[in-house]
Amino acid sequence: MNKKILIIDDLHPTFKEKAIALGFEVDDLPLITRAETLAVIKDYIGIAVRTKFRINKELFDLAPNLKFVARAGAGLDNIDETIAAERNIQLINAPEGNRDAVGEHAIGLLLSLMNNFRKADSEIRNGIWDREANRGYELKGKTVGIIGYGFMGQSFAKKLSGFDVNVLAYDKYKTGFSDAYAREVSMEEIVKHSDVLSLHIPLTKETKQMVNEEYLYHFKKPIFFINSARGEIVNTSAVINKIKEGKILGAGLDVLETEKFPALNEQSWFDDLKKSGKVILTPHVGGWTFDSYRKISEVLAQKLEEIKL
Repeated sequence: MNKKILIIDDLHPTFKEKAIALGFEVDDLPLITRAETLAVIKDYIGIAVRTKFRINKELFDLAPNLKFVARAGAGLDNIDETIAAERNIQLINAPEGNRDAVGEHAIGLLLSLMNNFRKADSEIRNGIWDREANRGYELKGKTVGIIGYGFMGQSFAKKLSGFDVNVLAYDKYKTGFSDAYAREVSMEEIVKHSDVLSLHIPLTKETKQMVNEEYLYHFKKPIFFINSARGEIVNTSAVINKIKEGKILGAGLDVLETEKFPALNEQSWFDDLKKSGKVILTPHVGGWTFDSYRKISEVLAQKLEEIKL
């Protein structure tokens, strides 16, 4: 049987090396275009992708021999899972590989917001020494609400364990998951008690635009808000409005509804987001560290052994 894998993105060499050791023939072409991929995909039983483009019906229709898609990352939202399931194409991903990166990034965003790091740094560079206006909040004693308790949510909770906080977690698709780092609760308890809200859920039809005006309205206390999951889960205009109302004390956003330029500049909400001194933005890099680059490929390589051909 043909055992060819096409790598279309920048993956750590570990994946290719392990695949070859398992008997696969690997074409490592990180600069290949979508058009070029569509022209040759019929020759492969596997494709490895990070974020280059969507693996959708158009590609699947041209790939009669495709047995699996390896996603070098956590989410599968750039792959048409429905069609893959219909055609018995196996999907493997690697949330284990970047969970530490995401957990640490979320902690960094939260601490930066609570202590005004960005504002204070900017002011000092511009000759302003204002201690009072840059007083922060301590995490100790606060209640942190986590939505989604998979690899990412668990990582965030574990990294919070040294801060003496009360961690609550809600996951619609899991039960009985309370552990040493978080207590399983209802969404109602998250809304009632949280001082901090952090999202760790995938983008699905159900979660798209989940965090909107109505959802945020129900929180009983002003919150710090962190999103290191997927941008389209959140209505950005609603977040901006709640910041203006004082319902959100600060927002750390590693992901946005629309990402990359020039598209981002075209969004009606982006100017308000840029101007807000209570927002920290990072370019969807939470799970993308020098360490996770290697670990993601190691995890994917291990999972290759489980693929049924």
